[in-house]
Amino acid sequence: MPHGMAPLAWITESPRVWVLMGHKAGDNSQVLSLAEGLGWPFEIKRFVYNRFEPLAHALFGATLKGVDASRSSQLAAPWPDLVLTAGRRNEPVARWIKQQARPHTVRIVHVGRPWSNLDHFDLVVTTPQYRLPERSNVVQNKTPLHRVTAERLSADAALWAPRLRGLPQPMIAVVIGGPSGPYSFDREAGRRLAVQASALARSCGGSLLVTTSARTPAQAIDAFVGAVDVPYSLFRWAKDAKENPYFAFLGLAQSIIVTGDSMSMLTEACATRKPVYIFDLGEGRNAMRPDAPVPPFRWRPVESTHVKAFLYRQLLRFGPVRLGRDIRIIHRDLIEAKRAVWLGERFPEGPLPPLECLDNAVAGVRALFQLPPLTVPAPLMEWRELQPVRRSA
Repeated sequence: MPHGMAPLAWITESPRVWVLMGHKAGDNSQVLSLAEGLGWPFEIKRFVYNRFEPLAHALFGATLKGVDASRSSQLAAPWPDLVLTAGRRNEPVARWIKQQARPHTVRIVHVGRPWSNLDHFDLVVTTPQYRLPERSNVVQNKTPLHRVTAERLSADAALWAPRLRGLPQPMIAVVIGGPSGPYSFDREAGRRLAVQASALARSCGGSLLVTTSARTPAQAIDAFVGAVDVPYSLFRWAKDAKENPYFAFLGLAQSIIVTGDSMSMLTEACATRKPVYIFDLGEGRNAMRPDAPVPPFRWRPVESTHVKAFLYRQLLRFGPVRLGRDIRIIHRDLIEAKRAVWLGERFPEGPLPPLECLDNAVAGVRALFQLPPLTVPAPLMEWRELQPVRRSA
């Protein structure tokens, strides 16, 4: 029986589900993936945080003191049976909901790494990079959750295909993230990515479908554009963009290159069951690969991302395991499972295995409600946003 579970035989219909959205796209994608995978109607709750949020979190635990209530979704009865959340900022909100709902029973499922004590959560769905202990209330997945489906890829690909008709086939998607922890994504990394991606496209007479993300430094993309020498289409991420071809590029591509910083984007690429190539942001001793060759020394200007990367490397080396994350663990697992290779290496032949992360997470949540694992595909999902965020003028 999962940690903290009490009999819930009185539930005769789908549990009431609230999904707490955060400020990181990767976190939001994972909680939405789990909500959709469960097949239960759910409500989205959005929040705007004030500048005192970190202090409120540290001092009060289960609280709304870090939330700007006038610009955030309302939280009131009828209370949910299940709260799905991710990210540090939402932890005190989820715990506050559970506290306010008593004696009604609320289950909290946290996706990723919680910063609070694990006992505060009924279930934690995590990945090896966070190195959480083995616990009865922890589901250890090999990869993050994802929202890739054949239907989503097909629909978006059909929408964008006419706009990309002039590009040579086959098309290779290039999914670009940004600096992450001990790894810096600078101008030189952008240039190397362009050179290596161009070489792969040139080898098959194809083209590149390039998309950036919110974390991609402008100077790195400029360096990429300056060095790419094959036909390509580039989408520069923008907060106010009306359309985003991300899923379309995954659907149209024959193979996919992903920068090794984003575990969510790597997982989504692998979920397509197409060849995936991981681009190493670093070189030599700063590389993601343990056996990366050391390039000859050449001077380059120090960028702000270099300083942050250096400080994070010291945290990994000298700080508590709980505070850092080692994404190389997921790189290794994907490569050992033959789902991905490093860019520049030959992709192995044979069928690509499916990912099981979502099935494991759904089974863990259903067990909280004493429900058996799903044996048929979940129905078309339905969600409602009952309390939208009120934006300031």
